[in-house]
Amino acid sequence: MTREQSFRSQFRSQFPVLERCSYLNAGTEGPVPRAAAAAVHERTDRDTAGGRAGHAYFAEVIDLADQARSAYATLLGAQPNEVALTGSTTDGLNTVLGGLSLSPGDEVLTSDEEHPGLLAPLRRLHVRDRVNVRVVPFAEIAGEVGHRTRLVACSHVSWVNGSMVDTASLRATGVPVLLDAAQGLGAIPVDVTQLGCDYYAASGQKWLCGPEGSGCLYVRADRLDELEPPWPSYTTLADNANWLDSPFAEGAKRLDLGFAPAIRSAWALASIQTLADAGWEWVHGRAATLAARLADLLSQRGLEVAPRGRTTLVSWRDDDDAATVRRLAAEGILIRNLPGRGLLRASVGAWSSEDEVERLAALAAP
Repeated sequence: MTREQSFRSQFRSQFPVLERCSYLNAGTEGPVPRAAAAAVHERTDRDTAGGRAGHAYFAEVIDLADQARSAYATLLGAQPNEVALTGSTTDGLNTVLGGLSLSPGDEVLTSDEEHPGLLAPLRRLHVRDRVNVRVVPFAEIAGEVGHRTRLVACSHVSWVNGSMVDTASLRATGVPVLLDAAQGLGAIPVDVTQLGCDYYAASGQKWLCGPEGSGCLYVRADRLDELEPPWPSYTTLADNANWLDSPFAEGAKRLDLGFAPAIRSAWALASIQTLADAGWEWVHGRAATLAARLADLLSQRGLEVAPRGRTTLVSWRDDDDAATVRRLAAEGILIRNLPGRGLLRASVGAWSSEDEVERLAALAAP
């Protein structure tokens, strides 16, 4: 075994689920690292024995949240005061769409490849606030920006096929941009400054292998005061002893969705550290390379692979997609179908192996 093979084997060993199946569905939920499970057990034991009360306890919980905020900020290429802690990508999207002052007749531009997690908040804007939501082809969205467009809201990486939006062209329009990063953060290298986006909403449970109910929202510092916190809570205010007259808390913390649970923060930190220990450059590079390999193998076998970018998602046409998901699951291969689109989708991570990719390609067609 070469040194590289040994390293890959050690990294895979951090994810117990890989001992029983080929886990190719991190675009929905990432595999749980051993270190994360240990962190959750330790935190639970600690709270069970010591209780959840008192100054020391709450200081510890706040410190864990601050550590999680800093960890997300590092991955985003942002400052901690530009990051809010949320429960999902959709929470972040709702925070922006619900916090902006959009008027009847204003236009929000979105694409034809968006997840319901973005479409549902956009529907509310359209129905409740009479905002015009215009849907255009994903690949053409920047060119569709017009004089009435007040916001572009779309995916960084399409959940449908793994293609990437043209962020440079979006930036050049000068219109504020909200990116759905459910398939971005953790999957591919991200630097929000280089992307030039104003808002970036991400999940914790997918490519960062964190707990369900975790995520983060980047808000560029000069955009923060344009957002009214849509669901104010204890963390929204700077002075809870004088709540009627209190200004908002400093930075994006005012947009946190409530009080960050200690278990959530501990799990998120342990998972991020597992990936960071392997090296983010290696994690991103290996996942993208394996995904490209899978796409090539599927094409060689005559399957119609959807156009994609250098990302971690691979989608291909299947006339009986739900049945194929079940058939592959019986073979120990976990992927998903995209209902209504006639597509199967594999999410390829750095924890995946060459053998798994080749076996999936061999079994993809009946």
